[in-house]
Amino acid sequence: MEIFLHIETWVALITLTFLEIVLGIDNIIFISITAGKLPKNKVKKATNIGLFFAMIFRILLLIGVSYIIAMKEPIFNINLSWLKAGISGQSLILLGGGFFLLYKSTHEIHQKVEGTQEETPTVKGIKSSFTKVIIQIVLIDIVFSFDSVLTAVGMTNGIKGALLIMIIAVIISILIMMIFAAAVGKFVNRHPTVQMLALSFLILIGFMLVTESAHLSNAVIFGQHVGAIPKGYLYFAIAFSLAVEALNMRVRKMLRKS
Repeated sequence: MEIFLHIETWVALITLTFLEIVLGIDNIIFISITAGKLPKNKVKKATNIGLFFAMIFRILLLIGVSYIIAMKEPIFNINLSWLKAGISGQSLILLGGGFFLLYKSTHEIHQKVEGTQEETPTVKGIKSSFTKVIIQIVLIDIVFSFDSVLTAVGMTNGIKGALLIMIIAVIISILIMMIFAAAVGKFVNRHPTVQMLALSFLILIGFMLVTESAHLSNAVIFGQHVGAIPKGYLYFAIAFSLAVEALNMRVRKMLRKS
């Protein structure tokens, strides 16, 4: 595997795995609430099954999206006085994914800042069997998988062996969540700034997907060709932000002790 001889591959894998874990927190919380309707001896089993299905859905989506992204030939062309572009399946997926991440991240940040969190969907007044709980978990896994897949595509698009990197990151993150589901949930809930940081990263990734889509379409806007944003800038921004947040967490911990 010569792709793992490049530092860019490892940086992408580590960063993506971290984001996959943080973005999976909502999934973990929902699974925990839903599985909590079961007898205690079945909760862990239901949680692991739910996370396993989440992994399967994400891998299938990654393969499907990667196949569409491979469609580089223009489907149609735009020739306006201020905009010229050749739109391909690849650019459409990246453009749609970019706008989705921009909307999703800003919506989530607004909810957290304004304190208007949506209620976690639950089924009240129904005695849940193991099968019903698994069905609920599978359905919500499908919804939560889109954020994960679009983030993975944005982080690794253009990198050699991108699909393999994405699948490995998803598998590692799900295995970590299976082992430390409760601990991971408590950690992120105890440090809401980590969630805010991840959502901010999504805004960067969404913007990068939009510009990448325009670049791959050879878009010319008002006479200016749209260039791609080097991923090294994104990796550096994420690494620097995480380092600062780690220092902040340490300072807050020391202040609590004093």
